[in-house]
Amino acid sequence: MSVAKLESRELILFDLDGTLVDSASDLYRAMNMSLNALQLPAVTEEQVRTWIGKGTSVFCQSTLKYLTGQVDPAQHQQLLDTFLSIYNADPCIDTQPFKGIIEFLEWGLKHNKKMICVTNKPEQPARAIVETLGLSHYFVDVIGGDRFQERKPHPRQLLFCVNEYAVTTAETLMIGDSSNDVEAARRAGVDCIVVSYGYNHG
Repeated sequence: MSVAKLESRELILFDLDGTLVDSASDLYRAMNMSLNALQLPAVTEEQVRTWIGKGTSVFCQSTLKYLTGQVDPAQHQQLLDTFLSIYNADPCIDTQPFKGIIEFLEWGLKHNKKMICVTNKPEQPARAIVETLGLSHYFVDVIGGDRFQERKPHPRQLLFCVNEYAVTTAETLMIGDSSNDVEAARRAGVDCIVVSYGYNHG
């Protein structure tokens, strides 16, 4: 864990889906309810796990491409709107923190680390998940993909955290599970640790 240099970090940024929590079963449930509403065939949880992790719009694109062989913009918008309304109403039925996460967050709290959840998921369901699972007190902020115009892999969210909490990039660590997290961290000049579980697209 030499890259972690945890003792020298003031700010630790965490991705949400696939890093802090396993949310695939709730995303799978909401997607199939949405597809059913649009009279499209269902998909499997296994497929959903390979499509998530890059934001809701891309998730809907991947699903449509698989089901219809193309992405019709009007149908994509319809699926996206339907999915968001179904998922946002109940984002945390089966979602659970990954093993070891609570212990690490406890460690961070004990060592006065500022911790922020930085996700491409819209902020409302992201906050709902963090609150429902009783994780709110660990984080000084939860930054969703809709707070700024740009989202990961753009470094905007990460650079906002660095500036807002007046730390250097060297005092900051990103922990994620996807290429989006790595790319955003690289572009922000922040070290990144990639977890071996999650939805990491190889």
